[in-house]
Amino acid sequence: MGNGQPPTAASMTPQQAIAFIRNHGVVLESARGPAPSLVEAIAGEPICGGWWSHPKSRRIFAITRAVRDSRRVLVCRLVKGKITFVHARLWPALVRVADRFPAAWVSRVRECHTRSGRHMVKEVPFPDWVPASVRAAVQSLSEEAEDASFSAWLARRRPVPRQAAPAGDRGV
Repeated sequence: MGNGQPPTAASMTPQQAIAFIRNHGVVLESARGPAPSLVEAIAGEPICGGWWSHPKSRRIFAITRAVRDSRRVLVCRLVKGKITFVHARLWPALVRVADRFPAAWVSRVRECHTRSGRHMVKEVPFPDWVPASVRAAVQSLSEEAEDASFSAWLARRRPVPRQAAPAGDRGV
């Protein structure tokens, strides 16, 4: 839709959901936080409680699974450890700042099912998931660009120099 607003739940397609993620760069799957929620964009309204009980839960499930299968979207736990979608346009910037986040938060999260149908979550650690083309693009990225892309999260996560931390906070 041309007005910058997400399409309504009745009309959102997986391609539009990926465009929503591309537009925002970083999107939470369903959690509330400092990034938009894809589930709420699909539903077209704020969701109280779990989305599984929402009348549009089947559509939400179908679209979020299509997004999780997209090669242009990283599924990780970047925002407060919650399932987060990061569009490929931001991967070079994420690679540059990855050391400022807990390692588990920048691992790729993949869902799979066993032969018995059991649901499993596998994580591919950073930087194993990073394509060679992204590693090459990192070299030409400015520090300002990387900080601008992730400033909402970096401001709270910058490492404190050891000499500036009080003795009781050093974990000794």
